[in-house]
Amino acid sequence: MKLLLVDDSSTMRRIQRNVLEKIGISDIEEASDGLEAIQKLREKPFDIVLLDWNMPNLDGLSTLKKIRATEGIKSVRVVMCTSESEKTKIIEAVKCGANNYIVKPFTPEVLKEKLHDAGVL
Repeated sequence: MKLLLVDDSSTMRRIQRNVLEKIGISDIEEASDGLEAIQKLREKPFDIVLLDWNMPNLDGLSTLKKIRATEGIKSVRVVMCTSESEKTKIIEAVKCGANNYIVKPFTPEVLKEKLHDAGVL
């Protein structure tokens, strides 16, 4: 499985990469914002995107909307992975096409369950 990890925090990307590797996912590329993520998605296929909400240049929700509106990448699975825990934010992300939603911080077990529920494990 090829995964794109999108978060503006290099520390958070490192933590998430470690958790992903613990559950057996090692084919991981990283992007530091939504613009970089869209560029990478256009360059090569990914099975899933773990997408932070709060980022500079292009935030996670705007990135999700752009993914869903772009031919060739709109069917990629997207799991929002963010500290935004308000129910209205979760509902908004799902309405915009998120396949699942994880609130930080999370355990390897929760991540594995959410990826399974999103249809990628």
